[in-house]
Amino acid sequence: MPYDKKSDLPDAVADNLPSHAQEIFKEAYNSAWDEYKDPADRAGSDSREEVAFKVAWAAVKQKYHKNEQGDWVKSGQD
Repeated sequence: MPYDKKSDLPDAVADNLPSHAQEIFKEAYNSAWDEYKDPADRAGSDSREEVAFKVAWAAVKQKYHKNEQGDWVKSGQD
């Protein structure tokens, strides 16, 4: 299911990612949710939700990474 606002995100996302990263996650998830609604568009047997989560985390990881303390920070900032 798509997310209308950041407060709708799962706790694993909301409790760990900074606000901007949450926004990236939400937008990427919602886009993938729409793009991969047809099972023929998905590789393997992943569900629509699984694919959307993979796409969303990949989008976050383009701009953020975990630092040595395990916190998500913008890439280039530690």
